[in-house]
Amino acid sequence: MMILGWKKRYSEILKEFNYSEKKDNESAKILNSILKNNKIDEKICKLVKGKTVCVIGSGPSLSDAITKLKNLKIVKIAADSSVNLLLENRIIPEIVVTDLDGDIGSFKKIVKTKCVFVVHAHGDNIKKLEFVKKIKNCIGTTQTKPFGKIKNFGGFTDGDRAVFLANHYGAKKIILFGMDFGDRIGKYSQTKKAERKTKLRKLKRGKSLLEWLSTITNSELFTTSKPIMGFKKISYKEVDTIIT
Repeated sequence: MMILGWKKRYSEILKEFNYSEKKDNESAKILNSILKNNKIDEKICKLVKGKTVCVIGSGPSLSDAITKLKNLKIVKIAADSSVNLLLENRIIPEIVVTDLDGDIGSFKKIVKTKCVFVVHAHGDNIKKLEFVKKIKNCIGTTQTKPFGKIKNFGGFTDGDRAVFLANHYGAKKIILFGMDFGDRIGKYSQTKKAERKTKLRKLKRGKSLLEWLSTITNSELFTTSKPIMGFKKISYKEVDTIIT
């Protein structure tokens, strides 16, 4: 089951970035063959449904958010390359959303913990999917039609896909940290210089998807980062009033 309206947006992504739906499907099939039958879906639902959660990206404002994140007692959903800085500050997220482009060394430190990995399959990461065999708690996602053990919650980049995941599992409130979607790329994102222009285009697309999600979600949406249409901009001090 896909979020209503996703097929149209996926078609736009394929066209804009010249991606191959065939390769995306191939990757999803490989991931499906690796994943084990488990009850991780139920575990995520228990963590998220009806709760206030935060989604953590690797934008420029992440370093400023660390102090606040250390003291937050709510479920943390971390996008890919934000994990490295979180672990350096002894913050272990409950959920990691990744296409395995981040710091695998950081992932190795938590693959055997209670942390749930939501691994995304796409045409460019087929060779990296073997790593999933090392993960204790894992579900798989795709941008194409879901099947078998593969889900599709919507979303494009790891960051906005994490927000779509929280929406899918019925989070009451979603608060963004380090999700800037501006013209600067955070130093924690591990983006190579040659990939900068494409990365900025991806961020722009991710932001537009979140703006669309804000019009159809039942979750209350907040951001401590740069303004996003449909998300209420709040300060770190205001976070405490949101989670009580």
